[in-house]
Amino acid sequence: MASERTTLTIAGPDGDRKVGLSSPNRVLWPELGITKHELAEYLIAVSEPFLSANGNRPVSLERFPGGVDGERFYSKNPPKGAPDFIESVTVKYNSGRRHPQLVLTETAAVVWAAQMNTIVFHPWASLATNTDNPVELRIDLDPQPGTDFSDAAAVAPALREVLAEAGLDAFVKTSGNRGIHIFCPIEPSHEFLDVRHAVIAAGRELERRMPDKVTMNWWKEERGERVFVDFNQANRDRTMAGAYSPRALAGATVSTPLSWDELFDIDPASLTVRSVPARLAEVGDPWAAMPANPGRIDTLLEWWQRDLDDGLGELAFPPEFPKMPGEPPRVQPSRAKKADG
Repeated sequence: MASERTTLTIAGPDGDRKVGLSSPNRVLWPELGITKHELAEYLIAVSEPFLSANGNRPVSLERFPGGVDGERFYSKNPPKGAPDFIESVTVKYNSGRRHPQLVLTETAAVVWAAQMNTIVFHPWASLATNTDNPVELRIDLDPQPGTDFSDAAAVAPALREVLAEAGLDAFVKTSGNRGIHIFCPIEPSHEFLDVRHAVIAAGRELERRMPDKVTMNWWKEERGERVFVDFNQANRDRTMAGAYSPRALAGATVSTPLSWDELFDIDPASLTVRSVPARLAEVGDPWAAMPANPGRIDTLLEWWQRDLDDGLGELAFPPEFPKMPGEPPRVQPSRAKKADG
């Protein structure tokens, strides 16, 4: 009979931790038969680069009690009964409300999250020591219908050039699905709205250079078969799957850091919970050097101001946000035309 519970011994900063794993043989990815225990083993294997990318910052846990084919929900706050090595920090949300949010600081905490049936980890771009000012500028290249990963890969090097012209070093990873995420380490000298404006400035510059391949249009009906630069992922409390986070997809893919040389040859579907530990042992972590050289977003903010002066204003915010200064109407263009007619 399958064991109903197992205990994992995990090295901690002040000695071994004991982390219980209930229903370790519960299948989370039915198509591949990957269990909760295998997920925990994966997270232990990648814990060092995982924590480097996702630790010591607010994080939301996307949990799947019945596996990836079942219902999902998010946990942001520390639950009652959490072990004493589970930390938290008070953050301010866009509504103005403040509340404690989970912070993962060690391997045992990550495995505890797996015990809670967490599959996708969504870290903030800021650290627990200063939650208001991001340490990363993040850009999500999102292929629209009719495009795929290869289209995003064709766009990414041009975005890297734009960011380099602004004085930033860009690092790339798969989204774990069809898209590409580009992160730049930055000094925590600006709050989220400034960083969002910096992302918009970079996206607009990229769109000027590749108008047939790139779009900044928020409304899906205006994007066409292009790669969307999702600038709203740079907002406070808007997150992407973290580096080395599994995805809740049938193939158990992982959002995997790459070297720029790999981008055109990699098949993102091949980067999975089962394959990434061996890849990490073979090639190391392409993001290991990311924290070493943080840049500043001053040049991008100068571009943002230049575009404002030229008549390009604020862009739409997500629907759950309060109305923001200078924001255009949150009305789908086709509906706006019907209303005007």
